[in-house]
Amino acid sequence: MTDYTASEIMTVVAARALRDDDVCFVGIGAPSGAANLARLTHAPNVTLIYESGTIGTRPNVLPLSIGDGELCETARTTVSVPEMFRYWLQGGRITLGFLGGAQIDRFGNLNTTVIGDYDRPKVRLPGGGGAPEIATHCGRVLIIMAQSERSFVERLDFVTSLGHGEGGEHRRQMGLHTQGPTQVFTDLCVMEPDPESRELVVTALHPGVTREAVTERTGWPARFAEALSETPAPSAHELATLRDLQERTRRAHGEAA
Repeated sequence: MTDYTASEIMTVVAARALRDDDVCFVGIGAPSGAANLARLTHAPNVTLIYESGTIGTRPNVLPLSIGDGELCETARTTVSVPEMFRYWLQGGRITLGFLGGAQIDRFGNLNTTVIGDYDRPKVRLPGGGGAPEIATHCGRVLIIMAQSERSFVERLDFVTSLGHGEGGEHRRQMGLHTQGPTQVFTDLCVMEPDPESRELVVTALHPGVTREAVTERTGWPARFAEALSETPAPSAHELATLRDLQERTRRAHGEAA
């Protein structure tokens, strides 16, 4: 038996991808949890930015939204949203974007807009917010999502945020010179784009996870790297820090957390 949940190892492994010198544009939810875990463990100097304009924020609890006062109160500074996007993001000053989504395809494109037909959707989702701009203008992009056939799909119902488009050089042909998605972290594995096709390839499995389990929960024929590795299990320090952060958040926000 493991002493951690699938959600916890997903968060821990994703957090490890952040570097101490990163300037990271953080999405609410799972990306925020992983980014703040990194800040509280191995990357204390990481600069976290949320799209409400908070720069260098160090929240004590995880925010419920980009408008959470905790972000502004603990930030080094807060700028206007137009300045955030035009000067900081589009000016190439942000090294890393950290996103989640409702659907992802084999090339790392994301959908956070609708499930089903756009005009008659089964589900109307929150929408893109700043994610489309984050996906195209940050130096590189990390994605964190729980894995299932409903979320890892052959074809998106709507492309909200561009990953590697149709694969290959499509992203560069569209005039984008940032890297796009470099890693996808799930509750089963880690995926990275193939250097040529840009299709997502499973490069590491979490402890105890089989290839068959990944295949069953992937909506396209899953590809596995020849040198497939196993992700190191969460350390006691990583788990204690994550659980403490989540407990503080529950106490602060109650059921809304």
